[in-house]
Amino acid sequence: MIEKGPFYIRPLQETDIPYMTKWLSDPEVLEWYEGRDQAHDAERVKQHFFSGADERVNRNLILLEDTPIGYVQYYPLSEKEKRLYGYIDEEPIFGMDQFIGELKYQNKGIGSSFILLIVDFLFEEWGAKKVVMDPRKRNERALRCYEKCGFRRVKELKAHEKHEGKWEDCILMEKTRIINL
Repeated sequence: MIEKGPFYIRPLQETDIPYMTKWLSDPEVLEWYEGRDQAHDAERVKQHFFSGADERVNRNLILLEDTPIGYVQYYPLSEKEKRLYGYIDEEPIFGMDQFIGELKYQNKGIGSSFILLIVDFLFEEWGAKKVVMDPRKRNERALRCYEKCGFRRVKELKAHEKHEGKWEDCILMEKTRIINL
């Protein structure tokens, strides 16, 4: 659980299925997360985020004050992911994925605020040396947000993610922990 300022980020619970179902059936959210051809009903949310979920992924609900507004997950990169991204003998590196599901909270600077909160948490509490993301190349809004948070573009990942039936290029972005002496 992470709490700072107006943000409260807590582990995803089965009682959150209605929020996740609402968000992951909204075409505006799905355009950038999962894909509009991947709408989730409650059963699919349960399978994807609970019963069939990868154990190493930490899944969280994002609340702004008391209002659920989105989702964030973070996880240590697997050896396969490290090789794919070109990281050798670097530990620990975390991946991160997120979305704001409540559309009225998009484009207000909220995303960069909670991303910085999670990244600082990963650096301080989990000892991460780097945090990485791989947004689609055409998602300019996300790329700008992540750069605002101090992430830098590392390399293009050709045909990296299948989205809405076609393979799309992504951008590997990273933020490295800076230790002040």
